Amino acid sequence: MSIMAILVSTIFVNNYVFARFLGICPFLGISNKMETAAGMGVAVTFVITLSSIITYFIQTYILDVLGLDYLQTIVFILVIASLVQFVELVVKKISPALYNALGVYLPLITTNCIVLGVAILNIKEGYNLTQTIFNGIGASIGFVLALVLISSIREKLQIADVPEALEGFPIALITAGLISIAFLGFGGLV
Repeated sequence: MSIMAILVSTIFVNNYVFARFLGICPFLGISNKMETAAGMGVAVTFVITLSSIITYFIQTYILDVLGLDYLQTIVFILVIASLVQFVELVVKKISPALYNALGVYLPLITTNCIVLGVAILNIKEGYNLTQTIFNGIGASIGFVLALVLISSIREKLQIADVPEALEGFPIALITAGLISIAFLGFGGLV
């Protein structure tokens, strides 16, 4: 599969949030404000891309060679947890305001299923290193796109006249569902 096909597929056609429904917790939890969503997007982008590269090497040169494929999930989670700790320290040092805004969601990147899903699907799809890197980048861009879309709509919904029963989380779920349906229009591109 070509690099462009992988990017288009992971950003639009098989978006991990809208088509595979991975990463929903931070998608709905962080998307109240654009700056918080953008900060989470950058952090997740770094973790997904780097974890894709590291897990590729671990799978290819350690787990496969030693016949330890059954340890894949545990090893991948350990790699992801280590990267998230690193990101947390960097964000806390560079931008304390963003660190406080992200709150509990920053350490929850460890359990964000999109990060583990990308790492496992890279191996399942049989991607080489270049394809793995671009699948991670594409998944990250797709995740950031999803966060930016929902956060921009949710900011506008805060000032809109929404029925009381739908205010807050219910309208966010309806909006996410409608965006997901809209992304079905990209089906067949790749």
